[in-house]
Amino acid sequence: MIFNKDTASKTAELLLQINAIKLNPGNPFTWASGWKSPIYCDNRITLSFPPIRNYLKEEFAKNIEKQFGKPDVIAGVATGAIGIGLLVAEALALPFVYVRPEPKKHGRLNQIEGFLQKGQNVVVIEDLISTGNSSLMAVEALKEAGANVKGMAAIFSYGFAIANKNFKTANVDLYTLSNYESLLPLAVAKKYITEEEEQTLIEWRISPSTWGIEV
Repeated sequence: MIFNKDTASKTAELLLQINAIKLNPGNPFTWASGWKSPIYCDNRITLSFPPIRNYLKEEFAKNIEKQFGKPDVIAGVATGAIGIGLLVAEALALPFVYVRPEPKKHGRLNQIEGFLQKGQNVVVIEDLISTGNSSLMAVEALKEAGANVKGMAAIFSYGFAIANKNFKTANVDLYTLSNYESLLPLAVAKKYITEEEEQTLIEWRISPSTWGIEV
């Protein structure tokens, strides 16, 4: 995983300010997967704050070219990264497509929406990386359509070991604006959480699938 320390800290602070990231070790959230979690991240909230979405757009645009070279197409992963992906494509003056979790059941049965030609270089935009499974499914769909996927850029990653393994196995480079390692010390410094709560959050990430389960 590639990131810039200053950008990661600034992005984490902005996400905390607008409650895109919520930290609540004392009253954990339940994810759709059933996991108990002391953190919840909804980066779609950033779209409602023009200065913040513009910051994310500009950082993505600048760093995509730096990390991957300028692609031919920007692809957003549906649905969370359609908005920010389109903004990034606009900033780079590039075509935009988005990738559904699975093909439509009707009409043209599309999984990729938009105009994409075989052999085009694509950078994929994602809002959040947890295990990486759904993100890499989008990459696979693009590859099956003949695209040359140069890499993926995401707003935030939990940095799970399983995600790192999945991206390595898929041979996909991942750049993130921010990440868990940058978030926690900032959250303590800005008094969003105590040092004791930080330790809880550290322990959670070690084994998120079993954390909070009584035995």
